[in-house]
Amino acid sequence: MSEIVRFSVSLEDDLLEGFDRYCKEQEFATRSEAVRQLIRETLTTRAWESRSQDAVGTLTLVYDHHRPQLADRLTKLQHDHTDLVVSTLHAHLTHDLCLEVIVLRGPADQLQQIASQLRGTKGVHKGELVMASAEAS
Repeated sequence: MSEIVRFSVSLEDDLLEGFDRYCKEQEFATRSEAVRQLIRETLTTRAWESRSQDAVGTLTLVYDHHRPQLADRLTKLQHDHTDLVVSTLHAHLTHDLCLEVIVLRGPADQLQQIASQLRGTKGVHKGELVMASAEAS
């Protein structure tokens, strides 16, 4: 881990009040931790936009496992992208619904593409991709 560097930031009162509310709502230990998190998120987003940086992510899917061939289609898509799929966790939520969490790693644009394909599969009720930079920042 790199050395901690201190710097100061000047803000208007109302902006600082709003930021403090945000820190409290998100349960950050300190303002510094909140600023670090926001900077990381911004840098990660910029890296995704450039599509040049490796990213890691989790894709969470909730789907109806009674839908004909849905599980087979989801599995096939993952097998077609073994270079991106690291691991999968499967859980039974109800008699009808399953949850799948797919761990992904690779170029950000490719992760977004496979996530779109999986989320867009007929029978998937919910799909959410959460990504982070695969490089230390």
